[in-house]
Amino acid sequence: MGPTSEFRAVPGSPRCRYFSSADLLLDPPQATMGTPMNQTSMSRLVSVNSIDDFCVFAPPEPNSVIGETEAEEVAWCIQQRNDARVIPDGTFQAIHFVKSPLYVQVMGWGDFTRINIQYGDEGGELDPHGATGLGNPVGGNVTSNITGQDVHYEEWMNYMAYNQFCIRICTAENSTYSAALECQHTLDEMGCEWVMPGDYTNNSFTSCDADAAYPPGLYPLANGSTSTFAQRYTGTYTNGAGSVGTFTVGETVTPQTPYSTPASSNCVTYSTIGNGIANVAIATEASNSTSASSTMTSGTASSASMTSTSSASGKSMSSGSGSASGSAKASGASSSTTSGAAMTRYAGINQGPAVAGACSVVALVLGAAALLL
Repeated sequence: MGPTSEFRAVPGSPRCRYFSSADLLLDPPQATMGTPMNQTSMSRLVSVNSIDDFCVFAPPEPNSVIGETEAEEVAWCIQQRNDARVIPDGTFQAIHFVKSPLYVQVMGWGDFTRINIQYGDEGGELDPHGATGLGNPVGGNVTSNITGQDVHYEEWMNYMAYNQFCIRICTAENSTYSAALECQHTLDEMGCEWVMPGDYTNNSFTSCDADAAYPPGLYPLANGSTSTFAQRYTGTYTNGAGSVGTFTVGETVTPQTPYSTPASSNCVTYSTIGNGIANVAIATEASNSTSASSTMTSGTASSASMTSTSSASGKSMSSGSGSASGSAKASGASSSTTSGAAMTRYAGINQGPAVAGACSVVALVLGAAALLL
């Protein structure tokens, strides 16, 4: 990407989220591994740590359309974590995980009717902003442990369709590109491969380091300036006399591709990614009994450890603190050369525990008051 000299971390704070007294539920204050399986969970805490330890947002009810339920989506995770729902084995056909100086990103293909998206739904974008500023989904939070500890981040975007997904958490910024710009949220009709360029090869599972992409919609020009694409939109307005008019913003011609696809390096290829839980209905029934819950937490869901080695870097793959030990299977390794794939960044301050604790106290007080009324 463009010339840069330093990166600074941009941690965020978890958002308070309140429920009725009949459904007083909270996300865990911090990302937590080994939570009991609950396929009716309303948790909205997503973590993106590694190829076999990440989550996405998807609908809580079967046969849902993303555009109609975007404020209601819940967290679905590969591993049992964050009190979230678990994605059953066999859902993913391809996963490509990349870690760049400015963000961590996962993209790929699958059958996401298994996590309640209606067949044929081309989907839409989920982000921390939304029409009300409370996020889509409302109160959705994200974390990553790529710095070595679980950190909440403010800027992220997640595109979901019935057969394709991508998610990016912007973990750092520099003097040229802010985290908000790198996680641009106003291009919801453009789709994964345009907004989050990378490797979208189907039937493939890889984990790589990568250069950071130029921000979505930004096109550097030969004279050193940049051109920014705006998604076309036509709306209506009412003037002072009460007459209704129309307005249009954005470009009439849409660029067919992003400015560039970032180079990757230190890639490791896997034969499959999973958690050992193929039949979620059976697993959910088991986890609802007290005796089976502890077995599901410590047994099947964390079967074999991931011990793949990259031939390019000579280092064992790991995803930092709290990472999963899932059933990822290595089938080989490949590498490509790139510059700036391992650029340093400054550690940020994790404000999550204090703010989340305050949210919990306030929510509990409100819940108790509601029950007394």
